[in-house]
Amino acid sequence: MKSLAGQLLVAMPHMLDERFARSVVYLCAHSPEGGAMGLVINKLFGSLTLGELYAQLDLEPNEGARSRPVHFGGPVEAGRGFVLHSGDYREDATVVVGEDISVTATLDILRAIGKAEGPKKSILALGYAGWAPGQLDAEIQANGWLSVSADADLVFAEDLEGKWLRALAKLGIEPSMLSSDAGHA
Repeated sequence: MKSLAGQLLVAMPHMLDERFARSVVYLCAHSPEGGAMGLVINKLFGSLTLGELYAQLDLEPNEGARSRPVHFGGPVEAGRGFVLHSGDYREDATVVVGEDISVTATLDILRAIGKAEGPKKSILALGYAGWAPGQLDAEIQANGWLSVSADADLVFAEDLEGKWLRALAKLGIEPSMLSSDAGHA
């Protein structure tokens, strides 16, 4: 299977794992040798806000950043933070994934966001979704996920509930049309 990095994974309606039910995952990396890594972009990390996180890190956010929510990026390393962001911000540790989407996991980007000098669009996520080599490919073949091209409007939209439906609509799919049986018409 070719690399799906920079694509969205959309959970099928029958996803049994509650952590991924109706989730949309932005894939940051995907290779046969290294497995896959992505960030859930439509679920929150409880009621945690950026202001509360900044207080724990002894950083000072600007007023606009204080009330921003923190996202649940996935169940792996829930204490580790990642900023998925627009391509207008870059530092040495930034990984450019898609045409206008990058990921950075440093305190420097948090400081920049706190000073209103960071990227125009961003999602701060704690934790990530990870798959061993071949695992994601097997889950896709077992009808657990659909892949769809990512775009910044969908990735950074504030309507978290609507992201799953919008991602399916990009494929021309109505949720009621989906079957849980792989390979059956």
